[in-house]
Amino acid sequence: METGVPEAVERESRGTAEEEEENGSSAMIWSLEEANEKQTSQIGASACGATAVIDVLQALGFNVAAQVVDRCVRTNLRKNEALLPEYLLSRSVAGTTSAQLVAGVERLTGGVVVGRLFCLYPERQVDLCRWLCQWIRKGAVPVATMNMQVGVPPGEEIPDAWHHQMVFGVAPDTVYMTNPLEAEKASLVKQRLCSDSVLLVRREDVLMRLSDDTKLSTLSQVQDDPRWDQLDVAGQVGQMIYEEITPDEGAATTHLVIPAVYKSGITLFAVKDSELGEELLSAEDLPLLHPPH
Repeated sequence: METGVPEAVERESRGTAEEEEENGSSAMIWSLEEANEKQTSQIGASACGATAVIDVLQALGFNVAAQVVDRCVRTNLRKNEALLPEYLLSRSVAGTTSAQLVAGVERLTGGVVVGRLFCLYPERQVDLCRWLCQWIRKGAVPVATMNMQVGVPPGEEIPDAWHHQMVFGVAPDTVYMTNPLEAEKASLVKQRLCSDSVLLVRREDVLMRLSDDTKLSTLSQVQDDPRWDQLDVAGQVGQMIYEEITPDEGAATTHLVIPAVYKSGITLFAVKDSELGEELLSAEDLPLLHPPH
């Protein structure tokens, strides 16, 4: 099978070349050709975080085996064979958080590389491409943690997960990422980066795991996360059951909304004992677009 830079990415790159030169708001860690050669395809189920870490380490000069990275990052798997309560709890933590990526990178490099998450939810006052450009030019390597269920065009299927992707470059209104190799509009990336920590679970994935002895009350009694009760997850499931019994009484609920452990934003990685590392750790959080009064 022939491999190469995807046509859409190549076209996007050509289209922004003149703009890049004009306003200087572009920066690339890898060229498109380098990214195509170096990027890592997803190494396993729910392992987009570990996959992004492999690319980050490559960009910073470390080559570590995928199995070692996955073990250090500690990817959480979905419990697809479990009954509904345990399945939903596993979905809320499946994959990795930004904190796991940071801790994993520190373990893998013996503390040489440090990471820092900059949350973009609630919405921040930031020009995403310019901000990323400044950090990339200084030598930082970004990873975007995005809710892919946000910004889905009408009529398209809603993805069933969040996603971590290494950012290997930016241009005016364009963000270049790996796994998959793509050039995405910055406005869409920013939308996905500005999401509450929730996950949509497909109706069929809920109903197929119901049984006669399913105790929905356990979903509102997750002691370390009151959001299960606040979102009334048990009530949402009850509504789906009711809709199955009375199918002709209006549109059926398509997804269950559950809490998620992920925080949307950009995690920047850099060598710790350097001016950049010190700047990264001491930098202020991005300012809120609408600060509380």
